This record gives sequence, C-alpha cells and structure tokens, in this order.
Amino acid sequence: MRLPRELSGTELVSRLQRLGYARSRQSGSHIRLTSQLRGEHHVTVPNHDALRVGTLSAILAAVAAHHGLSRDELLHTLFD
Repeated sequence: MRLPRELSGTELVSRLQRLGYARSRQSGSHIRLTSQLRGEHHVTVPNHDALRVGTLSAILAAVAAHHGLSRDELLHTLFD
C-alpha cells in the first residue's frame, strides 16, 4: 500500500490515536504523542498541512517497529 500524499499532521495524530497514542505535549508546530501499550513510546509529529513523504515514512516506521507490525499491516490498520 502506498503512503498517502496529502496527509496533514492533525490527521495523522487522530489516526495514531487508534493505536493508543495520546497527545502528551505540543511545542510550537510539533505534537508529541505517547503510547503506553507494549511499553512507553514517544513519537513527534509536525503539525503541518501536508507532511513530507520522508517524514511520514519515518514516523510510521518507528510506530510499526514499536508495535511489531510490518509497514503494510500498519498502513492497513490506519488508512483502511
């Protein structure tokens, strides 16, 4: 499955909440999310209108690794 091209930071935050992530703080235009599932995990999402593909890919790779999912499994969970 391909990465979405016009995904905003706010949309990604709402989709990551499905996996147990919650806003822990915001500093300027960056939102820090924390998950307590499978141990504590932090991820920072820029609150931009459209995330760059490389930035989105790096965030999703970190989330997939933490949850023990493949990239495609994570994409299906978040975007289907």
